[in-house]
Amino acid sequence: MSDWAIWWALAGGLLAAELFTGTFYLLMIALGLAAGGVVAWGGIPLEWQLLVAAIVGVAAVLALRRSRYGRLRQGNANDDPNLLLDIGQSVEVPAWQAQGSQYIARVPYRGAQWDVELLPGHHALPGPYVIREIRGSRLLVAPR
Repeated sequence: MSDWAIWWALAGGLLAAELFTGTFYLLMIALGLAAGGVVAWGGIPLEWQLLVAAIVGVAAVLALRRSRYGRLRQGNANDDPNLLLDIGQSVEVPAWQAQGSQYIARVPYRGAQWDVELLPGHHALPGPYVIREIRGSRLLVAPR
């Protein structure tokens, strides 16, 4: 098997693996391997093939890392509706109890009794509320 075919087979293997992981990092490394295959196709020696593959792969990973797709989310997972599907759902609060400066209640939600806490800055009135955050087993709610 020729050098360029090996490079392209490795790149194809990483592309297949990337489909299972869902990240773009393996795709960037596959770009580096494909670049090594292109250089090998041109008849360049193995040392230069390795160097080009490494440079393109590292540059692609760094470019991805600087893009919005490679940045880590700096936030709280408790209020992320992409992670917690309960965020944005409604609950019916029949009555509030004052506990210090907080208002709490017990409500049925998804077949179980949950502790509910009213977010600061809202009036404690009975009625429908929307889940804005989840902390442990406590739902933090605000009026609709």
